[in-house]
Amino acid sequence: QAAGRRRVQQRHVEHFQPLHGIMDEVNSDAFDLSDLLKGDDDEPSNNDMEKAYEMFLGQLVFSSNDPRIDIMENYDLCADPQWISWLERKISNTRDVEEKMALGDLKEMIVDVKKRVELSKQAEERAAAEAEDAEKSRIAAAEAEMEKGKSLTGADLLKKAAAVDTAGVDAIVKEQQGEETKQTFYEKELTPEIRTSYEEMCSKVLPPYKAGDTPASIVFNYYDQFDAQFIKVLNERAMNGDDDSKAVLDALAEEQQKRVNAATENIKEVLSKGEPMRMEGAIVKLAKEGKIDEPFLLLLEANADQARAAGAVGPAELMMKLRQRAMSEKDKQSASKEIKLLRQLLREPDSNKREALLTDAFTPKEALIVPGTAANAAKAIDGESQDDEKPMPEVPPPDFINCCKAVLLNFGNLNIDEERGDLSVQIKQIASEAEVVATRIYGKGMSAREQQDRAWKEQTTSIFDLEQLEIEAERRGETAPWANPDGGDDLIPGFGPDGKMTIGGS
Repeated sequence: QAAGRRRVQQRHVEHFQPLHGIMDEVNSDAFDLSDLLKGDDDEPSNNDMEKAYEMFLGQLVFSSNDPRIDIMENYDLCADPQWISWLERKISNTRDVEEKMALGDLKEMIVDVKKRVELSKQAEERAAAEAEDAEKSRIAAAEAEMEKGKSLTGADLLKKAAAVDTAGVDAIVKEQQGEETKQTFYEKELTPEIRTSYEEMCSKVLPPYKAGDTPASIVFNYYDQFDAQFIKVLNERAMNGDDDSKAVLDALAEEQQKRVNAATENIKEVLSKGEPMRMEGAIVKLAKEGKIDEPFLLLLEANADQARAAGAVGPAELMMKLRQRAMSEKDKQSASKEIKLLRQLLREPDSNKREALLTDAFTPKEALIVPGTAANAAKAIDGESQDDEKPMPEVPPPDFINCCKAVLLNFGNLNIDEERGDLSVQIKQIASEAEVVATRIYGKGMSAREQQDRAWKEQTTSIFDLEQLEIEAERRGETAPWANPDGGDDLIPGFGPDGKMTIGGS
Protein backbone atom coordinates (compact mmCIF):
# COMPACT_ATOMS: atom_id res chain seq x y z
CA GLN A 1 0.00 0.00 0.00
CA ALA A 2 2.90 2.38 0.79
CA ALA A 3 4.42 1.76 -2.63
CA GLY A 4 1.04 2.32 -4.24
CA ARG A 5 0.61 5.56 -2.36
CA ARG A 6 4.03 6.78 -3.57
CA ARG A 7 3.06 5.88 -7.13
CA VAL A 8 -0.17 7.91 -6.75
CA GLN A 9 1.88 10.84 -5.44
CA GLN A 10 4.20 10.62 -8.41
CA ARG A 11 1.21 10.60 -10.75
CA HIS A 12 0.00 13.85 -9.17
CA VAL A 13 3.45 15.47 -9.37
CA GLU A 14 4.42 14.56 -12.92
CA HIS A 15 2.99 16.63 -15.77
CA PHE A 16 3.66 15.93 -19.43
CA GLN A 17 3.25 18.88 -21.80
CA PRO A 18 2.34 17.68 -25.34
CA LEU A 19 3.36 19.72 -28.40
CA HIS A 20 0.54 21.49 -30.25
CA GLY A 21 0.45 23.22 -33.59
CA ILE A 22 -1.25 26.51 -34.45
CA MET A 23 -4.50 24.89 -35.61
CA ASP A 24 -4.59 22.77 -32.47
CA GLU A 25 -4.57 25.93 -30.40
CA VAL A 26 -7.19 27.60 -32.64
CA ASN A 27 -9.47 24.58 -32.33
CA SER A 28 -8.97 24.37 -28.60
CA ASP A 29 -10.90 26.20 -25.89
CA ALA A 30 -8.37 29.05 -25.83
CA PHE A 31 -10.65 31.23 -27.99
CA ASP A 32 -13.92 30.03 -26.47
CA LEU A 33 -15.54 33.08 -24.83
CA SER A 34 -18.68 31.31 -23.70
CA ASP A 35 -17.42 31.31 -20.09
CA LEU A 36 -17.82 35.10 -20.06
CA LEU A 37 -21.57 34.69 -20.59
CA LYS A 38 -22.02 32.43 -17.58
CA GLY A 39 -23.91 33.77 -14.60
CA ASP A 40 -22.88 33.50 -10.97
CA ASP A 41 -25.47 30.78 -10.39
CA ASP A 42 -24.21 28.49 -13.14
CA GLU A 43 -22.83 25.11 -12.18
CA PRO A 44 -19.02 24.68 -12.39
CA SER A 45 -17.78 23.03 -15.56
CA ASN A 46 -16.70 19.41 -15.67
CA ASN A 47 -13.13 20.56 -16.18
CA ASP A 48 -13.26 22.68 -13.01
CA MET A 49 -14.74 19.80 -11.01
CA GLU A 50 -12.05 17.47 -12.37
CA LYS A 51 -9.32 19.84 -11.21
CA ALA A 52 -10.96 20.30 -7.82
CA TYR A 53 -11.29 16.55 -7.32
CA GLU A 54 -7.67 15.99 -8.38
CA MET A 55 -6.51 18.63 -5.88
CA PHE A 56 -8.57 17.08 -3.09
CA LEU A 57 -7.27 13.61 -3.91
CA GLY A 58 -3.75 15.01 -3.78
CA GLN A 59 -4.42 16.40 -0.29
CA LEU A 60 -5.56 12.99 0.91
CA VAL A 61 -2.59 11.24 -0.71
CA PHE A 62 0.09 13.66 0.49
CA SER A 63 -1.28 14.06 4.03
CA SER A 64 0.86 12.67 6.84
CA ASN A 65 -2.22 11.93 8.97
CA ASP A 66 -4.14 8.70 9.17
CA PRO A 67 -6.38 8.77 6.05
CA ARG A 68 -9.47 8.17 8.21
CA ILE A 69 -8.79 11.40 10.12
CA ASP A 70 -8.63 13.42 6.91
CA ILE A 71 -11.78 11.67 5.69
CA MET A 72 -13.66 12.64 8.87
CA GLU A 73 -12.42 16.23 8.73
CA ASN A 74 -13.63 16.47 5.10
CA TYR A 75 -16.59 14.15 5.57
CA ASP A 76 -19.14 16.14 3.53
CA LEU A 77 -16.93 16.04 0.45
CA CYS A 78 -15.77 12.45 0.93
CA ALA A 79 -19.37 11.25 1.37
CA ASP A 80 -20.56 13.15 -1.72
CA PRO A 81 -21.89 10.60 -4.25
CA GLN A 82 -20.37 12.59 -7.14
CA TRP A 83 -16.91 12.45 -5.54
CA ILE A 84 -17.22 8.71 -4.86
CA SER A 85 -18.36 8.11 -8.47
CA TRP A 86 -15.41 10.15 -9.75
CA LEU A 87 -13.01 8.11 -7.58
CA GLU A 88 -14.52 4.84 -8.84
CA ARG A 89 -14.05 5.98 -12.45
CA LYS A 90 -10.46 6.93 -11.73
CA ILE A 91 -9.80 3.51 -10.18
CA SER A 92 -11.31 1.70 -13.17
CA ASN A 93 -9.46 3.85 -15.72
CA THR A 94 -5.97 3.70 -14.24
CA ARG A 95 -3.61 1.11 -15.72
CA ASP A 96 -1.05 1.19 -12.93
CA VAL A 97 -1.64 -1.81 -10.66
CA GLU A 98 -0.13 -0.23 -7.53
CA GLU A 99 -2.07 2.99 -8.05
CA LYS A 100 -5.28 1.01 -8.57
CA MET A 101 -4.68 -0.87 -5.28
CA ALA A 102 -3.85 2.30 -3.34
CA LEU A 103 -6.92 4.16 -4.61
CA GLY A 104 -9.03 1.06 -3.93
CA ASP A 105 -7.83 1.03 -0.32
CA LEU A 106 -8.70 4.73 -0.02
CA LYS A 107 -12.21 4.09 -1.37
CA GLU A 108 -12.71 1.24 1.13
CA MET A 109 -11.70 3.57 3.97
CA ILE A 110 -14.17 6.20 2.78
CA VAL A 111 -16.99 3.64 2.58
CA ASP A 112 -16.06 2.27 6.03
CA VAL A 113 -16.02 5.72 7.67
CA LYS A 114 -19.30 6.63 5.97
CA LYS A 115 -20.88 3.43 7.28
CA ARG A 116 -19.64 4.11 10.81
CA VAL A 117 -21.04 7.65 10.77
CA GLU A 118 -24.42 6.42 9.52
CA LEU A 119 -24.54 3.69 12.19
CA SER A 120 -23.65 6.23 14.86
CA LYS A 121 -26.52 8.45 13.75
CA GLN A 122 -28.90 5.49 13.78
CA ALA A 123 -27.80 4.60 17.31
CA GLU A 124 -28.36 8.18 18.47
CA GLU A 125 -31.79 8.27 16.85
CA ARG A 126 -32.75 4.95 18.43
CA ALA A 127 -31.53 6.10 21.87
CA ALA A 128 -33.48 9.35 21.52
CA ALA A 129 -36.64 7.44 20.51
CA GLU A 130 -36.28 5.07 23.48
CA ALA A 131 -35.79 8.01 25.84
CA GLU A 132 -38.89 9.70 24.40
CA ASP A 133 -40.95 6.52 24.85
CA ALA A 134 -39.72 6.18 28.44
CA GLU A 135 -40.70 9.79 29.17
CA LYS A 136 -44.16 9.24 27.68
CA SER A 137 -44.61 6.13 29.85
CA ARG A 138 -43.53 8.06 32.93
CA ILE A 139 -45.98 10.88 32.19
CA ALA A 140 -48.79 8.39 31.53
CA ALA A 141 -48.06 6.60 34.83
CA ALA A 142 -48.02 9.92 36.68
CA GLU A 143 -51.35 10.98 35.15
CA ALA A 144 -52.88 7.61 36.03
CA GLU A 145 -51.61 8.03 39.60
CA MET A 146 -53.18 11.48 39.76
CA GLU A 147 -56.56 10.14 38.60
CA LYS A 148 -56.31 7.37 41.13
CA GLY A 149 -55.53 9.88 43.90
CA LYS A 150 -58.74 11.82 43.27
CA SER A 151 -60.83 8.90 44.50
CA LEU A 152 -58.80 8.12 47.65
CA THR A 153 -60.47 8.24 51.08
CA GLY A 154 -58.95 9.81 54.20
CA ALA A 155 -57.54 6.46 55.39
CA ASP A 156 -56.04 5.83 51.97
CA LEU A 157 -54.38 9.26 52.05
CA LEU A 158 -52.77 8.48 55.41
CA LYS A 159 -51.38 5.20 54.06
CA LYS A 160 -50.09 7.07 51.02
CA ALA A 161 -48.35 9.63 53.23
CA ALA A 162 -46.67 6.86 55.23
CA ALA A 163 -45.44 5.31 52.02
CA VAL A 164 -43.96 8.66 50.94
CA ASP A 165 -41.99 8.87 54.21
CA THR A 166 -40.20 5.61 53.43
CA ALA A 167 -39.81 6.30 49.70
CA GLY A 168 -36.32 7.79 50.09
CA VAL A 169 -34.99 4.73 51.94
CA ASP A 170 -36.62 2.38 49.45
CA ALA A 171 -35.04 4.29 46.57
CA ILE A 172 -31.57 3.99 48.11
CA VAL A 173 -32.03 0.25 48.71
CA LYS A 174 -33.31 -0.21 45.18
CA GLU A 175 -30.34 1.72 43.78
CA GLN A 176 -27.88 -0.43 45.72
CA GLN A 177 -29.60 -3.58 44.50
CA GLY A 178 -29.43 -2.24 40.96
CA GLU A 179 -25.67 -1.71 41.30
CA GLU A 180 -25.25 -5.27 42.52
CA THR A 181 -27.27 -6.67 39.62
CA LYS A 182 -25.65 -4.44 36.96
CA GLN A 183 -25.25 -6.24 33.66
CA THR A 184 -21.75 -7.12 32.53
CA PHE A 185 -20.46 -6.56 29.02
CA TYR A 186 -21.24 -10.13 27.99
CA GLU A 187 -24.77 -9.95 29.43
CA LYS A 188 -25.77 -6.84 27.50
CA GLU A 189 -27.82 -7.42 24.37
CA LEU A 190 -26.46 -6.61 20.96
CA THR A 191 -27.98 -3.59 19.27
CA PRO A 192 -28.94 -3.57 15.57
CA GLU A 193 -26.14 -1.07 14.91
CA ILE A 194 -23.50 -3.42 16.39
CA ARG A 195 -24.71 -6.31 14.26
CA THR A 196 -24.60 -4.15 11.14
CA SER A 197 -21.11 -2.84 11.91
CA TYR A 198 -19.71 -6.40 11.91
CA GLU A 199 -21.36 -7.58 8.69
CA GLU A 200 -18.24 -6.90 6.64
CA MET A 201 -16.06 -8.75 9.17
CA CYS A 202 -18.48 -11.69 9.08
CA SER A 203 -18.17 -11.80 5.29
CA LYS A 204 -14.38 -12.14 5.69
CA VAL A 205 -14.30 -14.97 8.24
CA LEU A 206 -17.41 -16.95 7.26
CA PRO A 207 -17.85 -19.14 4.14
CA PRO A 208 -17.71 -19.19 1.18
CA TYR A 209 -13.90 -19.41 1.34
CA LYS A 210 -11.31 -19.25 -1.41
CA ALA A 211 -9.63 -22.44 -2.51
CA GLY A 212 -7.33 -23.75 0.24
CA ASP A 213 -8.83 -21.64 3.04
CA THR A 214 -10.23 -23.29 6.17
CA PRO A 215 -11.74 -21.91 9.39
CA ALA A 216 -8.36 -22.49 11.08
CA SER A 217 -6.41 -20.53 8.44
CA ILE A 218 -8.98 -17.73 8.42
CA VAL A 219 -8.83 -17.42 12.22
CA PHE A 220 -5.02 -17.35 12.11
CA ASN A 221 -4.99 -14.56 9.51
CA TYR A 222 -7.64 -12.40 11.22
CA TYR A 223 -6.86 -13.30 14.83
CA ASP A 224 -6.08 -9.71 15.93
CA GLN A 225 -9.49 -8.53 14.67
CA PHE A 226 -11.49 -10.95 16.84
CA ASP A 227 -12.48 -8.48 19.56
CA ALA A 228 -14.95 -9.21 22.35
CA GLN A 229 -17.86 -7.56 20.53
CA PHE A 230 -17.27 -9.61 17.38
CA ILE A 231 -17.13 -12.83 19.41
CA LYS A 232 -20.52 -11.90 20.89
CA VAL A 233 -21.89 -11.48 17.36
CA LEU A 234 -20.57 -14.91 16.34
CA ASN A 235 -21.94 -16.51 19.53
CA GLU A 236 -25.39 -15.08 18.79
CA ARG A 237 -25.25 -16.47 15.26
CA ALA A 238 -24.14 -19.88 16.56
CA MET A 239 -26.96 -19.96 19.14
CA ASN A 240 -29.41 -19.26 16.31
CA GLY A 241 -28.21 -22.36 14.47
CA ASP A 242 -25.45 -20.98 12.23
CA ASP A 243 -23.00 -23.91 11.86
CA ASP A 244 -20.41 -21.77 10.04
CA SER A 245 -20.16 -19.39 12.99
CA LYS A 246 -19.81 -22.34 15.35
CA ALA A 247 -16.97 -23.75 13.24
CA VAL A 248 -15.15 -20.40 13.33
CA LEU A 249 -15.59 -20.18 17.12
CA ASP A 250 -14.20 -23.70 17.53
CA ALA A 251 -11.19 -22.78 15.37
CA LEU A 252 -10.75 -19.61 17.44
CA ALA A 253 -10.74 -21.63 20.68
CA GLU A 254 -8.07 -23.96 19.26
CA GLU A 255 -5.94 -21.00 18.14
CA GLN A 256 -6.27 -19.37 21.56
CA GLN A 257 -5.22 -22.62 23.24
CA LYS A 258 -2.15 -22.84 20.99
CA ARG A 259 -1.15 -19.30 21.91
CA VAL A 260 -1.72 -19.93 25.62
CA ASN A 261 0.48 -23.05 25.43
CA ALA A 262 3.20 -21.07 23.65
CA ALA A 263 2.95 -18.29 26.25
CA THR A 264 3.21 -20.87 29.05
CA GLU A 265 6.44 -22.23 27.59
CA ASN A 266 7.83 -18.71 27.24
CA ILE A 267 7.03 -17.92 30.89
CA LYS A 268 8.71 -21.16 31.99
CA GLU A 269 11.78 -20.12 30.01
CA VAL A 270 11.79 -16.69 31.71
CA LEU A 271 11.39 -18.12 35.23
CA SER A 272 14.12 -20.69 34.62
CA LYS A 273 16.70 -17.88 34.57
CA GLY A 274 16.54 -17.76 38.38
CA GLU A 275 17.63 -14.17 39.01
CA PRO A 276 15.21 -11.23 38.45
CA MET A 277 17.70 -9.32 36.27
CA ARG A 278 18.24 -12.32 34.02
CA MET A 279 14.45 -12.84 33.87
CA GLU A 280 14.01 -9.28 32.60
CA GLY A 281 16.76 -9.90 30.06
CA ALA A 282 14.84 -12.93 28.80
CA ILE A 283 11.71 -10.79 28.45
CA VAL A 284 13.66 -8.24 26.38
CA LYS A 285 14.78 -11.08 24.10
CA LEU A 286 11.20 -12.35 23.72
CA ALA A 287 9.97 -8.84 22.90
CA LYS A 288 12.52 -8.47 20.10
CA GLU A 289 11.34 -11.83 18.73
CA GLY A 290 7.71 -10.66 18.82
CA LYS A 291 6.62 -13.24 21.39
CA ILE A 292 5.12 -10.83 23.95
CA ASP A 293 1.41 -11.14 23.22
CA GLU A 294 -1.85 -10.88 25.14
CA PRO A 295 -1.82 -14.50 26.47
CA PHE A 296 1.72 -13.95 27.83
CA LEU A 297 0.64 -10.82 29.76
CA LEU A 298 -2.59 -12.43 31.00
CA LEU A 299 -0.72 -15.49 32.30
CA LEU A 300 1.74 -13.31 34.21
CA GLU A 301 -1.17 -11.43 35.79
CA ALA A 302 -2.99 -14.69 36.63
CA ASN A 303 0.15 -16.14 38.27
CA ALA A 304 0.56 -12.95 40.31
CA ASP A 305 -3.07 -13.14 41.51
CA GLN A 306 -2.67 -16.80 42.48
CA ALA A 307 0.54 -16.10 44.40
CA ARG A 308 -1.07 -13.16 46.22
CA ALA A 309 -4.10 -15.28 47.12
CA ALA A 310 -1.78 -17.96 48.55
CA GLY A 311 0.02 -15.36 50.69
CA ALA A 312 3.22 -15.40 48.65
CA VAL A 313 3.77 -11.65 48.45
CA GLY A 314 7.31 -11.83 47.08
CA PRO A 315 6.53 -14.03 44.04
CA ALA A 316 3.40 -11.96 43.36
CA GLU A 317 5.41 -8.74 43.25
CA LEU A 318 8.01 -10.41 41.02
CA MET A 319 5.31 -11.50 38.56
CA MET A 320 3.83 -8.00 38.42
CA LYS A 321 7.29 -6.50 37.92
CA LEU A 322 7.93 -8.90 35.04
CA ARG A 323 4.53 -8.02 33.56
CA GLN A 324 5.32 -4.29 33.72
CA ARG A 325 8.65 -4.90 32.00
CA ALA A 326 6.98 -7.04 29.35
CA MET A 327 4.41 -4.30 28.60
CA SER A 328 7.16 -1.69 28.48
CA GLU A 329 9.19 -3.75 26.00
CA LYS A 330 6.09 -4.41 23.91
CA ASP A 331 5.47 -0.65 23.75
CA LYS A 332 9.00 -0.15 22.41
CA GLN A 333 8.05 -2.26 19.40
CA SER A 334 5.26 0.19 18.55
CA ALA A 335 5.40 1.93 15.19
CA SER A 336 5.12 5.43 16.70
CA LYS A 337 5.77 7.23 19.97
CA GLU A 338 2.15 8.41 20.01
CA ILE A 339 0.85 4.81 20.17
CA LYS A 340 3.39 3.99 22.86
CA LEU A 341 2.24 6.92 24.98
CA LEU A 342 -1.44 6.10 24.47
CA ARG A 343 -0.88 2.50 25.59
CA GLN A 344 0.86 3.67 28.74
CA LEU A 345 -1.98 6.07 29.53
CA LEU A 346 -4.66 3.42 28.95
CA ARG A 347 -2.97 1.12 31.44
CA GLU A 348 -2.62 3.82 34.11
CA PRO A 349 -5.75 4.21 36.31
CA ASP A 350 -4.32 7.12 38.35
CA SER A 351 -5.11 10.50 36.75
CA ASN A 352 -2.13 12.17 38.50
CA LYS A 353 0.29 9.65 37.01
CA ARG A 354 -1.33 10.09 33.58
CA GLU A 355 -0.78 13.84 33.92
CA ALA A 356 2.90 13.24 34.74
CA LEU A 357 3.30 11.03 31.67
CA LEU A 358 1.66 13.65 29.42
CA THR A 359 3.74 16.47 30.90
CA ASP A 360 6.98 14.57 30.32
CA ALA A 361 6.01 13.70 26.74
CA PHE A 362 4.78 17.19 25.78
CA THR A 363 7.59 19.24 27.38
CA PRO A 364 10.22 20.44 24.84
CA LYS A 365 13.67 19.01 25.53
CA GLU A 366 17.12 20.03 24.34
CA ALA A 367 18.70 17.66 21.84
CA LEU A 368 21.73 15.81 23.21
CA ILE A 369 23.25 15.45 19.73
CA VAL A 370 23.66 18.33 17.30
CA PRO A 371 21.82 17.49 14.05
CA GLY A 372 24.15 16.45 11.25
CA THR A 373 22.93 18.94 8.66
CA ALA A 374 25.01 20.21 5.74
CA ALA A 375 25.16 23.68 7.31
CA ASN A 376 26.51 22.31 10.58
CA ALA A 377 29.04 20.19 8.71
CA ALA A 378 30.32 23.29 6.86
CA LYS A 379 30.58 25.20 10.13
CA ALA A 380 32.51 22.34 11.72
CA ILE A 381 35.02 22.42 8.84
CA ASP A 382 35.45 26.19 9.23
CA GLY A 383 35.86 25.81 13.00
CA GLU A 384 32.65 27.69 13.80
CA SER A 385 30.15 26.70 16.48
CA GLN A 386 27.27 24.60 15.23
CA ASP A 387 23.61 25.53 15.58
CA ASP A 388 21.72 23.62 18.24
CA GLU A 389 18.43 22.04 17.32
CA LYS A 390 15.32 23.79 18.60
CA PRO A 391 13.94 22.06 21.73
CA MET A 392 11.18 19.66 20.70
CA PRO A 393 8.78 17.48 22.71
CA GLU A 394 9.07 13.72 22.52
CA VAL A 395 5.42 13.61 21.40
CA PRO A 396 3.96 16.81 19.88
CA PRO A 397 0.42 17.39 21.24
CA PRO A 398 -1.22 17.68 17.75
CA ASP A 399 0.27 14.31 16.73
CA PHE A 400 -1.02 12.71 19.92
CA ILE A 401 -4.54 14.09 19.39
CA ASN A 402 -4.52 12.76 15.80
CA CYS A 403 -3.43 9.38 17.16
CA CYS A 404 -6.38 9.40 19.58
CA LYS A 405 -8.75 10.22 16.72
CA ALA A 406 -7.37 7.37 14.61
CA VAL A 407 -7.74 4.82 17.42
CA LEU A 408 -11.29 6.02 18.10
CA LEU A 409 -12.24 5.56 14.46
CA ASN A 410 -10.73 2.07 14.28
CA PHE A 411 -11.33 0.56 17.73
CA GLY A 412 -13.74 2.87 19.56
CA ASN A 413 -16.35 0.14 20.12
CA LEU A 414 -14.07 -2.14 22.19
CA ASN A 415 -14.85 -2.68 25.87
CA ILE A 416 -11.60 -3.35 27.73
CA ASP A 417 -12.55 -2.34 31.27
CA GLU A 418 -15.93 -2.84 32.96
CA GLU A 419 -15.29 -0.10 35.54
CA ARG A 420 -13.68 2.58 33.35
CA GLY A 421 -16.00 2.04 30.36
CA ASP A 422 -15.31 1.21 26.74
CA LEU A 423 -12.27 2.37 24.81
CA SER A 424 -13.93 5.48 23.40
CA VAL A 425 -14.77 6.79 26.89
CA GLN A 426 -11.22 6.26 28.12
CA ILE A 427 -9.58 7.86 25.08
CA LYS A 428 -11.86 10.91 25.26
CA GLN A 429 -10.91 11.30 28.92
CA ILE A 430 -7.21 11.02 28.05
CA ALA A 431 -7.61 13.52 25.19
CA SER A 432 -9.21 16.07 27.54
CA GLU A 433 -6.37 15.59 30.03
CA ALA A 434 -3.85 16.01 27.20
CA GLU A 435 -5.50 19.29 26.18
CA VAL A 436 -5.17 20.65 29.72
CA VAL A 437 -1.49 19.69 29.92
CA ALA A 438 -0.70 21.09 26.46
CA THR A 439 -2.46 24.37 27.31
CA ARG A 440 -0.46 24.68 30.51
CA ILE A 441 2.83 24.16 28.61
CA TYR A 442 2.19 26.05 25.38
CA GLY A 443 -0.71 28.34 26.23
CA LYS A 444 -4.16 28.48 24.72
CA GLY A 445 -4.35 27.44 21.10
CA MET A 446 -5.36 30.00 18.48
CA SER A 447 -8.03 29.67 15.85
CA ALA A 448 -7.17 30.01 12.16
CA ARG A 449 -8.39 33.65 12.17
CA GLU A 450 -6.32 34.48 15.27
CA GLN A 451 -3.21 32.94 13.70
CA GLN A 452 -3.76 34.95 10.52
CA ASP A 453 -4.22 38.21 12.46
CA ARG A 454 -1.09 37.54 14.51
CA ALA A 455 1.02 36.73 11.45
CA TRP A 456 -0.17 39.90 9.73
CA LYS A 457 0.55 42.02 12.79
CA GLU A 458 4.04 40.62 13.36
CA GLN A 459 5.12 40.91 9.73
CA THR A 460 3.75 44.42 9.01
CA THR A 461 3.94 47.84 10.63
CA SER A 462 0.97 50.14 11.09
CA ILE A 463 1.07 53.61 9.47
CA PHE A 464 0.28 55.07 12.89
CA ASP A 465 3.37 53.36 14.33
CA LEU A 466 5.44 54.97 11.55
CA GLU A 467 3.98 58.37 12.40
CA GLN A 468 4.88 57.94 16.08
CA LEU A 469 8.44 56.98 15.15
CA GLU A 470 8.70 60.05 12.89
CA ILE A 471 7.53 62.37 15.71
CA GLU A 472 10.02 60.86 18.14
CA ALA A 473 12.84 61.30 15.58
CA GLU A 474 11.97 64.99 15.18
CA ARG A 475 12.09 65.47 18.96
CA ARG A 476 15.63 64.10 18.98
CA GLY A 477 16.60 66.45 16.14
CA GLU A 478 16.74 63.61 13.64
CA THR A 479 14.79 62.83 10.51
CA ALA A 480 13.16 59.53 9.69
CA PRO A 481 14.51 57.99 6.44
CA TRP A 482 11.07 57.98 4.82
CA ALA A 483 10.41 61.65 5.79
CA ASN A 484 13.52 63.34 4.28
CA PRO A 485 12.27 66.56 2.59
CA ASP A 486 15.61 67.16 0.86
CA GLY A 487 16.10 63.70 -0.39
CA GLY A 488 15.95 64.59 -4.05
CA ASP A 489 18.49 61.95 -4.94
CA ASP A 490 16.12 59.34 -3.58
CA LEU A 491 13.32 60.31 -5.93
CA ILE A 492 12.13 57.86 -8.53
CA PRO A 493 13.60 58.85 -11.95
CA GLY A 494 11.10 60.79 -14.06
CA PHE A 495 9.22 62.28 -11.06
CA GLY A 496 9.62 65.69 -9.45
CA PRO A 497 9.72 66.59 -5.72
CA ASP A 498 5.95 67.11 -5.78
CA GLY A 499 5.46 63.54 -6.94
CA LYS A 500 4.31 64.51 -10.43
CA MET A 501 5.78 62.98 -13.59
CA THR A 502 8.10 65.36 -15.55
CA ILE A 503 7.67 65.36 -19.32
CA GLY A 504 10.33 66.57 -21.74
CA GLY A 505 12.75 69.13 -20.31
CA SER A 506 10.31 70.70 -17.88
